[in-house]
Amino acid sequence: MRAILIREHGEPESLKIDDIPTPAVGDNEVLIDVHAIGINYPDLLVIRGQYQTLPPRPFVPGKEVAGVVAAIGNRVTSCKPGDRVVAQVEYGAYAEQLSATGPNCFVMPETMPFTDAAAMGLVYQTAHFALVERGQFRNGETVLVNGAGGGVGLAAVQIAKALGATVLAGVRGETHARLARGGGADHIIDLGAENLRVEIRRQVHAATNGRGADVVLDPIGGDVFDGSLRALAWRGRMVVIGFAAGRIPTIKANYLLLKNISVSGLQWSDYRERDPAWMRRVQDEIFGLYSAGKLKPTVMRAFPMDQFAEALSLVANGKVNGKVVLTTDNNKS
Repeated sequence: MRAILIREHGEPESLKIDDIPTPAVGDNEVLIDVHAIGINYPDLLVIRGQYQTLPPRPFVPGKEVAGVVAAIGNRVTSCKPGDRVVAQVEYGAYAEQLSATGPNCFVMPETMPFTDAAAMGLVYQTAHFALVERGQFRNGETVLVNGAGGGVGLAAVQIAKALGATVLAGVRGETHARLARGGGADHIIDLGAENLRVEIRRQVHAATNGRGADVVLDPIGGDVFDGSLRALAWRGRMVVIGFAAGRIPTIKANYLLLKNISVSGLQWSDYRERDPAWMRRVQDEIFGLYSAGKLKPTVMRAFPMDQFAEALSLVANGKVNGKVVLTTDNNKS
């Protein structure tokens, strides 16, 4: 089979597609003929050797696929050959075939295209766990989602709205503002303004009659984090998802005391490894919201697998609106 192989860490342009053996299928594993591959920001970190966990080289990067089950091990109960599934893995997705454990494979809704499914794995799971589990969201609360034009952010806007939130979307530029409004955002918070430490709170208070946000989901860090922390309502909860801005912020603990606020972090893959049943419950809810018409991934573009470097460069340069995915030759059949 064809796969994108990391022999040495570097930029995406340094990688190439190789022919490697089809993965073996263990007792609790599923072999998937991959049709579509989700591209995520952590993939760039893996390729560059900057991610927190890296397997021995050579290896195939990528964390999510959608495809058709080709074979299963004798202990697999989550799917059967011929099923259309999505799967989440730590690595191995940038390939024409993938072996994943049975608990991490999920049968897709019948009407869901492979490209939609590949765009709904990691980002929608991350958004749901951040909002509901770490953020302890309750129906009717106000949620500020930063980076709302990106993959996780746009997923969070849609999920928060579907679950009954008033959604404030933190974005830079009108293109991302339009995407966020299309996803259900009630108000736009301009993250391109000067002096974000002051300006984010001013805009959030203007949108909430001075109350602030009950929950903030932040994949950006830097000045955006600093300003968003000050925009929390009394007893507000902030969830750290990442640091796309580059600077990892620090917190003065006395500020948490003054407003009875809390800050927590989310490492989504821990749920996949530690509690697959919990992740399955979340995936079932996401699929249910999709089937009900309440969620719709924004796939900016689907690239053939041969054009992986071009697709990843869009992610690296912050030029993706929603998600980009790769497709294999399997998707042509």
